Amino acid sequence: MTATQTDFTPYVVEPDTRSEGLSDIQQEILELKKEKNAVILAHNYQINEIQEVADYLGDSLGLAFQAAETEADQILFCGVHFMAETAKIVNPTRKVILPDMDAGCSLSDSCPPEKLAAYKEENPDVYVVAYINCSAGVKALCDVICTSGNAAKIVSQVPEDREILFVPDQNLGQWVTQKTGRQMRLWPGSCYVHVLFTVKSIERVKEKFPGAPVMAHPECTDAVRSVADHVCSTEGMVQFAREFPGENIIVATESSMLHRLRRDVPEKRFIAAPAQQVACGDYRTGTADRGACNYCRYMKMNTIEGVRDALKYGQPEIIMDEEIRKKAYIPLKRMLDWSR
Repeated sequence: MTATQTDFTPYVVEPDTRSEGLSDIQQEILELKKEKNAVILAHNYQINEIQEVADYLGDSLGLAFQAAETEADQILFCGVHFMAETAKIVNPTRKVILPDMDAGCSLSDSCPPEKLAAYKEENPDVYVVAYINCSAGVKALCDVICTSGNAAKIVSQVPEDREILFVPDQNLGQWVTQKTGRQMRLWPGSCYVHVLFTVKSIERVKEKFPGAPVMAHPECTDAVRSVADHVCSTEGMVQFAREFPGENIIVATESSMLHRLRRDVPEKRFIAAPAQQVACGDYRTGTADRGACNYCRYMKMNTIEGVRDALKYGQPEIIMDEEIRKKAYIPLKRMLDWSR
């Protein structure tokens, strides 16, 4: 484990810290990775079996930095489609593969490029700040990109005389406005996972664990954020957990984040905040038996078998129109520069 982290530094999985007793397929992945000179980047919302074989775990910002700087021949991105696209945008000379090309994002889908292009045509002076959870086509239409970890920092650097359109997450945009005082137009999009948390569900788990603070992702609704003790990105959650002196911490984000937290801060107890009307059972088969956690069905389309096959065959590969890639690189590079 690394001793300290910045907000954008991903967790480095050192060879001697991998869990003992890796499965045969996990061992095969490690061998294939070496053979192919590949690097495995995994988002914090991936299943534990994938996290255990990754070279880096992190949020979108940290993994974007790592994708830009890697010298590996191949980047295997274990996340959703827009994340793998981001890796290709910032490092076009590398082959980027994604275990399942259908691993999309409801938030990204809420802002199609053609709708944003039409909005910009009607509002040509608007300055577009795009949350990284969007397609390459949307990034190509924006002025600067942000993540949940740096959104307030990015927005605060936009010239004060420019009116901002924040896309596509209205909840994150609202939180940024509260943090910075900067009024923005908000695109009507949201993450289906995070909006399922409710004040009642949070209060219910707080009753069971009195004194435990609630960490909530800013994609949650304003009502949920208002009852949370700490609102932050997933990397911010790791930092908060390290510094919190108590034992129990309630986590209101995608439930696989608990794997990362338990690896990084094993001395703490992490409780998944329940999500109303979401059952926690077998997310692979759709069966469920209790309302206790909240999984992203898109993130879970990446399986350990899919990781193995992607490395073995070098497919499916992210292929992108070069003109779109070049245009999308400009606001992404601006984000990386403003975040350092």
